[in-house]
Amino acid sequence: MPLHMTKIAFGCDSAAYLRERLEMRAGEGEVKLTTRYKPKRADEMIGGSLYWILGGILIGRSPLIGFEDNGEGRYWLKIEPRLIPVQPRAKRAHQGWRYLEEKDAPADLAEGSIDGDAMPADMAKELGKLGLV
Repeated sequence: MPLHMTKIAFGCDSAAYLRERLEMRAGEGEVKLTTRYKPKRADEMIGGSLYWILGGILIGRSPLIGFEDNGEGRYWLKIEPRLIPVQPRAKRAHQGWRYLEEKDAPADLAEGSIDGDAMPADMAKELGKLGLV
C-alpha cells in the first residue's frame, strides 16, 4: 500500500480555485512544488497522492509522480495537475507536509460526483471535532 502526504492548500479559498491553480501551473504534465527536504520514505510514496487541506478539511488529492533535486539545495515534489475530490475529513493544519497512511486516507468521491455532492466543509469540520467522521 502506498504512503501519502498532506499539505495545506495555502492561498486557496476553494477547491475550484485550487483546481484552477494546479491546471495553470502544469508544465509538461506535472506541477512542481518546492520542499526543503526529500522525504525519508519517498520510495514508499510511489503510487501515493498529495492530499490537500483546505479550511481544516482534507478536500482532494493529486497523484504523486515523484521527487527531483532542483539543483539549488531543495527538492521538487512532482504531482499530476489535477484535483481528485475525496470524502471530506477534518485534518488539523500544519506547516510543511506530513505523511498519511493508506488506512487513514479518505476515499475518493464517486465517479461523476462534483464537489458540491460532498458534505459541506463546515459540517465535516464540526463532526470531525466531535469524532463522528
